[in-house]
Amino acid sequence: MWRRGMAKASDAFQSWRLIAYRLSSSSSSSSSSAAEGMSSAVNSILLRSLKEHYLEVSKMTPPPKVSPPKPFTIVKGALDGSGPVLKRTYGDEEISLYVMRLANYIPGGGEDDDDDDGINQLFLHVDISKPGQEDSLHFLCGLYPDALGIHSVSTRPKLENSGFLVVPTKYNGPVFEDLDEKMRDALHRYIEERGVNESLFPFLQAWLYVKDHRSLVHWFKSVGTFINDRKKVPDC
Repeated sequence: MWRRGMAKASDAFQSWRLIAYRLSSSSSSSSSSAAEGMSSAVNSILLRSLKEHYLEVSKMTPPPKVSPPKPFTIVKGALDGSGPVLKRTYGDEEISLYVMRLANYIPGGGEDDDDDDGINQLFLHVDISKPGQEDSLHFLCGLYPDALGIHSVSTRPKLENSGFLVVPTKYNGPVFEDLDEKMRDALHRYIEERGVNESLFPFLQAWLYVKDHRSLVHWFKSVGTFINDRKKVPDC
């Protein structure tokens, strides 16, 4: 849906270029009136295209509702922000999960997803914090429908109220594959004991579909509102 919706905008772009060429090539009584005519024509095409795409995306059928595996709970307001999606406690630990599409993390990533914009490869950030500790333990994982793999393990400054991931400013840990097999297996068991495994995939996949949909609808609406707010530009 997203690829089809955005690809159609290229047709409108070609129309804008044609109108701009015709107006710039034609004679006019003044450069100001020609510029206003070109701006009005381009705005009209753009607004029509934005409206068509907005209506198309708004009619999209949402995926079936999926609940996160217990005892994880959904963070309030997660769909409208960039903070954690799920949280749980494990003893005195607080575990926060952040998720993003592979294509959002690595340009060109996720190209093997289904043609219908399937989200089959996710990056999962697992943040584990303890009271009294300045740093938290951070796992960067690849999450798939039938597997979870750890990419890196590091310590990072503990998240307070911002909810945003902090980019590490110190040693980010060794390459995970360079660790010996026993340590790799132990780290996998460590997060599995805390409920971090492939069972999270169905919920996080559905959650990202909904977030993508909301973001795209908001984008079409906000860009259209901005362009439609017409104010006369004073002559230079």
